[in-house]
Amino acid sequence: MLAILLKWFSISAGIRKRDSLLKMGHFGDDNRAGIERTLHRISVMRNRAGEPVGLTCRVGRAVFGSVRLIEDLIRSGKSVLILGRPGVGKTTILRETARVLADEAKKRVVVVDTSNEIAGDGDVPHPAIGHARRMQVANTSLQHKVMIEGVENHMPEVIVIDEMSTELEALAARTIAERGVQLVATAHGNTLGNVMSNPTLADLVGGQQTVTLGDIEARRRRTQKTVLERKHEPTFDIVVEIRERNAVAIHPEVGTAVDRMLRGISIPQEARRLQPDGRVETEVEEIPGNESEFAPAPFDVNDVGRRRPRDRERGRGRDRDRPDRPVRNPFNNAISNGIGTSDLNLDGFDEPVEPPKQVVTKVFPFGIPKTAISEVVKEISAPVEVVDFADSAEIFVTTKSHYSRRPTAVRRAERDGVMVHVLRRGTREQIRQFLKRFGQEQVRAAKVEPSDFEEHNQSGRSREALKETEAAISRVVSGEQRVELMAQPPYVRRLQHGLAARNNLGSASMGREPSRRVVIRRRKR
Repeated sequence: MLAILLKWFSISAGIRKRDSLLKMGHFGDDNRAGIERTLHRISVMRNRAGEPVGLTCRVGRAVFGSVRLIEDLIRSGKSVLILGRPGVGKTTILRETARVLADEAKKRVVVVDTSNEIAGDGDVPHPAIGHARRMQVANTSLQHKVMIEGVENHMPEVIVIDEMSTELEALAARTIAERGVQLVATAHGNTLGNVMSNPTLADLVGGQQTVTLGDIEARRRRTQKTVLERKHEPTFDIVVEIRERNAVAIHPEVGTAVDRMLRGISIPQEARRLQPDGRVETEVEEIPGNESEFAPAPFDVNDVGRRRPRDRERGRGRDRDRPDRPVRNPFNNAISNGIGTSDLNLDGFDEPVEPPKQVVTKVFPFGIPKTAISEVVKEISAPVEVVDFADSAEIFVTTKSHYSRRPTAVRRAERDGVMVHVLRRGTREQIRQFLKRFGQEQVRAAKVEPSDFEEHNQSGRSREALKETEAAISRVVSGEQRVELMAQPPYVRRLQHGLAARNNLGSASMGREPSRRVVIRRRKR
């Protein structure tokens, strides 16, 4: 009996195999073939003579609900570019996207199916794409022409494209987006940075070009005159990076993300993960920017008050000792004309003003033992409170080795507007120097008298700097976390610190001379 059953199973398997071979299409120029009425794909490996020597069978499935993580994005009407490694599920998401937009959103959807992978082989599309229409491509090199033909002949509201890989396809996609048609496509690459580095596909996210800046703009940015900037508006409004089958990262504003990437600034992105119970968990992550000239110079306590030999040779030290003489500074002409447009009213300083009470500044150490800072604070009686959480800190202090690795805590502190001070090493002597200089800076700011404002207000540079400070104070009071001022000489920075202290705001100096500048921030309660 067992022998009869085995024979029957073998005959049945042979019939199914024969039927499958009869349904299998022919191999095209891309060496791919499909099985009719299925989503499976067979790819052939050939030798140098063109004869087949191997096969790769890929099983295709229609997974309902696979688009749940980004369903709100594709329903928004914006063009979406999906990135991910091979086999992560890009085509499966495209297939479900076509069905959701055609059946549930009731839109006119056209699928440009180059290798018959989205809707299967044969003239009848697979039911997985719903009521979406499918356009087959005779030759892979003609995909861009079929894309244009679909727009001109079939009046689509949405076009779904798989595996964009050539410059002509990128140009066709740009033309389609300019005609008001929503695009949902996939491309090779894991991240947005990979697409930016790809000269063929870079135009999909705006491209890049070399721009020569003017002298004033280059000084304001503290960079060289030749920089990279975005070439044009991106073709796709949203970029989705598929990390895993149930985890994606989203760039909701591609243009802004590309601009920040080219400037070396950290990029916020939205991370979504599908939980086993069906919930979608969302959080905002920060991608660190590249170390570049655009990034603000970290505070180094060893550079405070240091005079370079070049400065002494040029006599800059003599200018600093004379408050009545304007100091030559490369940022002297870079003060924005729109800042501090209202005249600075100093009439109120004629009345005696009580010196402000000593304010305790909250400091969070990262990579430095808390006990070491606490002991030094008690030793020198510094107006500093060491806190346990970075969220409640006004100053984030760390070492150079920790800062260079750009951990999440450092990026979060910079994003939230917390002042980040970097020490060379976490020794007691380095900590003592930092706290002494920090305390002295607060004392100098508290001792600013009204006569100091009146004296230095006579010079044009001091008046413009105080106008800028007043405007920055207004912005901070209105809700901004921090405002960075232009670089100024030491005597002007002293006045800026004093003006911030009289308005119950925090301030600190950052950077190196001659580009050392004041940052005004809100005090945390």
